[in-house]
Amino acid sequence: MINGKRIAVVFPAYNAEKTLEATVRELPDLVDIRILVDDHSTDRTVEIAHGLGVQSFVHDRNYGYGRNQQTCYREALAAGADVVIMVHPDYQYTPLLVTAMASMIAYGVYDVVLGSRIIGGYRVTRRYAGVQVHCQPLVDSV
Repeated sequence: MINGKRIAVVFPAYNAEKTLEATVRELPDLVDIRILVDDHSTDRTVEIAHGLGVQSFVHDRNYGYGRNQQTCYREALAAGADVVIMVHPDYQYTPLLVTAMASMIAYGVYDVVLGSRIIGGYRVTRRYAGVQVHCQPLVDSV
């Protein structure tokens, strides 16, 4: 919880058994709700999630990434989340950023926070909840 807001992390998953545990273990303690939506994996993703105490929802067939995201957000809101952070369970980026991202929303700094593992050339550096955050505008000023 941050600033009285319930924080949920959602994992849109498909065959994530090899990286799920490392991703979940790196989540900060401030996360109140942990939800995995499995898009009909053929591996042990759901079994591992249960062992880690992550609430799981399983699609009856593979619907694709967009439908997985919809289910993630729907279930997080149904569970009472005030702030929802999506973390890919294949460890595309560090879950340690959850604190900074959730803080910016919980304290009303931003309505939406997006992270990118692709965009570089950071221009602005700020600190939120003790975590350094680099910000770059999507479009450069002329």
